[in-house]
Amino acid sequence: MPAFLLEVGTEELPASFLSDAIAQWRSHIPQTLEAHSLTNEAVKVYGTPRRLAVLIEGLPSQQPDREEEIKGPPAQAAFKDGKPTPAAQGFAKKQGVELDALEVRPTDKGDFIFVQKVLPGRSVAEILTELVREWIFGLEGKRLMRWGNGEAKFSRPIRWLVALLDDRVLPIELVNGSETIKSDRISSGHRVLHPEIVTILQATDYITTLRSAFVAVDVDERAITIKQQVNESVHNLDGYTEIYPDLLEEVTNLVEWPSTVVGKFESEFLNLPTEVTTTVMVSHQRYFPVFKAANNKELLPYFITISNGDPAKSDIIAFGNERVIRARLADGQFFYKTDLSKPLESFLPQLQKVTFQEDLGSLREKVDRVCKIAEQIIEQLQVEAERENIKRAALLCKADLVTQMVYEFPELQGIMGQNYALVGGESEAVATAIFEHYLPRGADDILPQSLTGQVIGLADRLDTLVSIFGLGMIPTGSSDPFALRRAANAIVNITWAANLQINLQDLIKQISTDFADERHKGKEQLIAALQDVFRQRIRTLLQEEHQIDYDLVNAVLGENDPEYAERALKDLLDVRDRALFLQQIRNSGILEKIYETVNRSTRLASQGDLPTTELEPLKHIRKEFFQKPSEAAFYNALLDLIPQTVAAQSSRNYMQLVTALEQISPTVSNFFDGAESVLVMDSNPDIKQNRLNLLGLLRNSARVLADFGAIVKKM
Repeated sequence: MPAFLLEVGTEELPASFLSDAIAQWRSHIPQTLEAHSLTNEAVKVYGTPRRLAVLIEGLPSQQPDREEEIKGPPAQAAFKDGKPTPAAQGFAKKQGVELDALEVRPTDKGDFIFVQKVLPGRSVAEILTELVREWIFGLEGKRLMRWGNGEAKFSRPIRWLVALLDDRVLPIELVNGSETIKSDRISSGHRVLHPEIVTILQATDYITTLRSAFVAVDVDERAITIKQQVNESVHNLDGYTEIYPDLLEEVTNLVEWPSTVVGKFESEFLNLPTEVTTTVMVSHQRYFPVFKAANNKELLPYFITISNGDPAKSDIIAFGNERVIRARLADGQFFYKTDLSKPLESFLPQLQKVTFQEDLGSLREKVDRVCKIAEQIIEQLQVEAERENIKRAALLCKADLVTQMVYEFPELQGIMGQNYALVGGESEAVATAIFEHYLPRGADDILPQSLTGQVIGLADRLDTLVSIFGLGMIPTGSSDPFALRRAANAIVNITWAANLQINLQDLIKQISTDFADERHKGKEQLIAALQDVFRQRIRTLLQEEHQIDYDLVNAVLGENDPEYAERALKDLLDVRDRALFLQQIRNSGILEKIYETVNRSTRLASQGDLPTTELEPLKHIRKEFFQKPSEAAFYNALLDLIPQTVAAQSSRNYMQLVTALEQISPTVSNFFDGAESVLVMDSNPDIKQNRLNLLGLLRNSARVLADFGAIVKKM
């Protein structure tokens, strides 16, 4: 069966574009083949800095014939008095069929004429020739460029094109203004190790042919080679290195024939904080640092880099790399010494010169707001013993942003703040909080562990959320330039992980009121928008990270239920615990035992007017309106249930409530369907209201756990 090779040769591609392009082709190409009914055995996508390629094996030689039903004009327009009109004749002619091939069929919009056509399959060569241009120029990426004088866009200029169906060149042209790139079987080898052209005789020879020209086109193969070589090199140094996934991916996409080069730097630079040295190596130079051991992250004065050059010239390559890192580390050493010449607190006035956001003032003003919010959180948590540490950390948390080190290496924010605080004599709790208040960082899921760090992290993000929302800059769709959703996620996750008993509802109102009063703006809309975003984040986190069924999440958050939504924000720990408990009793089958009774009662009770917070039977039930013993039995069962409900609500022992609901279920079932069943919606309004109140009290007891009306029965 035929195999097809497409290779797009380019100038050096950015590593990030190459990763994205490979992922896009792996998804898109199989979809387009399927859309054209082209079966295949495998679609393999390859890429190096100078090429993007796909090898498709096991293709058919021709697309299969297929039937297609084509809808024509309405029947009454196509036929008149049983004879075809010009409309029918024109449709038949356009479709290339005789008039007797037309069929009249009923549709939702009346009778129409149809024709059933058999479309002969096209050759695979013809289809692939058409698809190639769309595959190439359909790729998405940042900063795509035009080259030459044409309108075609790609990440870098395209220099050659290989298109082979088995051993035959498919004639494909990429026209870009006055420049035309024609397909061939000619590729390029490694720029240094094999600068000559490479001739690919057959599509399936691609990998071996390019390998003979010192090009490893398989990304996974290069990554494995790099890991093996790095581990071998670090073993020879009696050290250890960490294979950072992001760094591995980047260097893999920067080379065609990887080889490791070991470099060295002066031991005096080991006096720098480890984070500074590793940041220079990993983030700026793409080197692998060498540590003493896996459990000892002290650095050795070596680094390992991945070269795309001639391995025989490793010494020369190492010398060049050493010159670069020596200069970068010397800069870091100068910045470090300069910053340490004065205490961290002395940098605070400089924050006044740095704008946080144009309409929100300076970073110094933000720090003042964070300090105030931190005090509000202290009052809620009643952590008097930590008050001074929290106040101090809040004051200093952004001071390192104006140090020379962080100005040069922004990714060290918080890290250098912690270091400078410790060197300057601040307590360990304050220094740790300066670092931790940035956690979690990006995709990193590590959360702050100290109470001081947790409080500052919450205060900082709450200020950002309220301030940016207060300006009306609310995230929409995929646009979230201030990462506000991530900030809201972090607030919820920090609270849950540390089991902080904060009232987020009150904090939102307090902070929003302060913001609105200062700017003379209305606060209600701001509060509503913040409540909404937090409810969305809680919903997402419960469903995606805690694997709670969507209807159970609805049951604890409430659907269009302000009372329930507010309850969730007042107690984030409780909404999490109730959701987890509901999932647990669903999985164990306990929920099913009470579902029918409680859900039916909840639906009917909604037709009454008993407040959803009411739990006093004596106040709302009148025994003189009982008509059957089942009503009295229901009432007596409620007298046993309500104390259990109140106790469960107080202790949050929801199993106690569920057990009590299980016990009342037979009595309620008899009320509905037993020998002494009643018609709830009685014609007598007093009797009807009395029965609805019975059901309302049961609903309200269950609402201590969840809104059962939102729960869907699992089949």
